[in-house]
Amino acid sequence: MSGEKEKSTVTSAPPSPSPSSVAPSVEFSKGINGLQKVILRESRGSSAEVYLYGGHVTSWKNDHGEELLFLSSKAIFKPPKAIRGGIPICFPQFASHGTLDQHGFARNRFWAVDEDPPPFPTNTLNKAFVDLILKPSEEDTKIWPHSFEYRLRIALGPGGDLMLTSRIRNTNSDGKPFSFTFAYHTYFSVSDISEVRVEGLEVDKIYLSTPTKIAIIDHEKKRTFVLRKDGLPDAVVWNPWDKKAKAMADFGDDEYKHMLCVEAAAVEKAVTLKPGEEWKGRLELSAVPSSYCSGQLDPQRVLQGS
Repeated sequence: MSGEKEKSTVTSAPPSPSPSSVAPSVEFSKGINGLQKVILRESRGSSAEVYLYGGHVTSWKNDHGEELLFLSSKAIFKPPKAIRGGIPICFPQFASHGTLDQHGFARNRFWAVDEDPPPFPTNTLNKAFVDLILKPSEEDTKIWPHSFEYRLRIALGPGGDLMLTSRIRNTNSDGKPFSFTFAYHTYFSVSDISEVRVEGLEVDKIYLSTPTKIAIIDHEKKRTFVLRKDGLPDAVVWNPWDKKAKAMADFGDDEYKHMLCVEAAAVEKAVTLKPGEEWKGRLELSAVPSSYCSGQLDPQRVLQGS
């Protein structure tokens, strides 16, 4: 991790507590290396942190203050290096499926706060949320010659659920469509990789046309992550394992044991937008306690549950 500590400057403080709870709040502060971040707090105590660099969620904690996302202890918070862990956004290219650098450029760009987003169909009552926007720079259009507006809403619900909604619009003035692949590259924090089961999937593969709900069962922590996705037909499961972990400068040698990536994605069939058209891809993450011993949970009940 970078040696420079986070500064605690807060430019907008949360509201005063009511007798029963604290209202949802949104704070802007300086994070590691002075990079600006947004802190979302939900009334029961859960929280999320989002860096404007990359539009990148780096923390998601439950109401007990337990971290639910994995962030490498060696993560480099220094542009143009992508942050290792949390939820990197892969756009307009997933992995090396195209002519761009690995996973595209959205995770290496500075996003802006969107002060006036178009109407949102989702209910934000009692949610802490922030709207971000990314538009291509001149450098971006040299490597990917298209005009777009990428709007990202990150919201934290009353129960601590984390929701990411991406809206990507083709704003080309030349009448040309464009195509892209996409993923929310979510790094989950797990007790030990040997104690984790991903219902219906295996490790380090791309799965096509997956269910809209996926469960990650952590036996040791007695916790189940549930992913719900919309507009994202595919899923990717990844863990670097020992040899690859040792080869990555921004990843601890043994950290692979405590993380698992399960990514909601659109990979097999690229999304194509004509000028004026918009695509929406939504991911909702929840973490539920599971009072069971290893092997005693019926995963179908988790997947079919609310």
